[in-house]
Amino acid sequence: MNKKQALVGANWLHKHIDDKNLVILDASMDKVLGKEPIVYDSFYCIPNAQKCDIESNFHNVGSTQPNTMPTVEQFTFEAQRLGVNANSVIIIYDNQGIYSAPRAWWMFTSMGHKNVYVLDGGLPEWRGKGYATAECYDSKPKGDFVGRCIPDTVCNSEAVLNAIDDEAKTIVDARASARFTGLASEPHQGSRSGHIPKSINIPFLDLLLGFRYKSPEDIKEIFSQQEALDKALICSCGSGITACVVILAATIIDIENLCLYDGSWSEWGGDPKLPIE
Repeated sequence: MNKKQALVGANWLHKHIDDKNLVILDASMDKVLGKEPIVYDSFYCIPNAQKCDIESNFHNVGSTQPNTMPTVEQFTFEAQRLGVNANSVIIIYDNQGIYSAPRAWWMFTSMGHKNVYVLDGGLPEWRGKGYATAECYDSKPKGDFVGRCIPDTVCNSEAVLNAIDDEAKTIVDARASARFTGLASEPHQGSRSGHIPKSINIPFLDLLLGFRYKSPEDIKEIFSQQEALDKALICSCGSGITACVVILAATIIDIENLCLYDGSWSEWGGDPKLPIE
């Protein structure tokens, strides 16, 4: 484990893959936005992995917004169904390298699990090392983990609105710069173009080098250029996925006060009552 204990490398996972308390979750998404998707000719997964479906099972079934956090009860049910115990070591990856795995990592973190990590480089890194893959997912007996909401890890539009003029907080937008500036149209139907007033732009792809995160030094320089090192950060994106790439990057460089705006631009841009720039 490395980089402030938020990430694990493929070598570490290969060495520990048969550990009894290890739970490996594939958080890949069918819909990939904001980057050129990696397309596979066949299905591959890491041995012993299970599907962590953040587009349906780990999505709030009562919400009209995409990819919203499930309730504590729904999350607990789904986590236990995947065999997650309170003492499990959870390793999460996706098939794009770094894309949706940080979202699942932040879900488990915000629900109180203390041993959850992202595989740096995901499936591409794993395959690039020549490690074996499987053709189907694994399954485990029901787990005992019970989720609980950790305060100030996920917020709504009201909290973001209040943060706009709060000098102790910075709103970070992980979308591409063309979407942030309003030069590119939004993929979500009915959404306005632009950004939340006074927010800064750290595109999630700027934090990556190939399939993996950049070095902590390079990440820190990016945040420093945006004067975001000493503030509490509220992170947003299109629908709450790639904002978590930024949250994990901030964790790597020891920024502690981190919050996900779950509705992100799909909510903010679609609500004419909320201000934009």
